[in-house]
Amino acid sequence: MSVGECACTYACLILHDDGITITAEKIVELLRAENVSVESYWPGLFAKLCEKKNLDELIMNIGAAATDEKSVRLKRFRNGMFAPVVCCENSKVGQFGCC
Repeated sequence: MSVGECACTYACLILHDDGITITAEKIVELLRAENVSVESYWPGLFAKLCEKKNLDELIMNIGAAATDEKSVRLKRFRNGMFAPVVCCENSKVGQFGCC
């Protein structure tokens, strides 16, 4: 994640937490107050995302993708289609992949 993405993400979370409507101008204003410079297209992209998506839903479902992946592995294991998983050197390998 680039600095621009990270800064805009935090700005959106701050604005959302304070109940302020998220716009590109508000994101830029918040970033300027913190002396953070980002590419000019990031605030607009994040503002459009926040218009179209429910941020509460995004925040609450942040771990949903990992859960879905584990259930797919479990189904494959039960059906005899378990594929070996390549893990990083510091992780332990469990019955369903990396732990």
